[in-house]
Amino acid sequence: MTARILVAAAGLFGAAGTAGAAFAAHGGADANLVAIAAAIAFVHAPALLALGLAPGGTLRARFLPGGLMFLGTVLFSGDLAMRAVAGSRLFANAAPIGGTVLIAGWLSLVVLALLPRRPA
Repeated sequence: MTARILVAAAGLFGAAGTAGAAFAAHGGADANLVAIAAAIAFVHAPALLALGLAPGGTLRARFLPGGLMFLGTVLFSGDLAMRAVAGSRLFANAAPIGGTVLIAGWLSLVVLALLPRRPA
């Protein structure tokens, strides 16, 4: 996953978080689900932005945490938003799978940050 894709995903999640927060603010039976989906998108937008804008040598494989965070956010937030808006799921267990993928993304970031830097 290239840096530009990570930055674009950050913008997409920022917009989705804003739209979701606005939707949740106007109430409705499932406003809590939308608010949670928006919060997850908001949290991961700056994380993806930071990964996308990080200097090339900072993380050897920023696509791993970035890709996992992207996929996890789509599954977790997407499933909650689908339940709230359409009354159906993306697929069975999409939100828990997405949450697990998000945790894996953050943990992969920890591992990459602690690995020694490659010689220049």
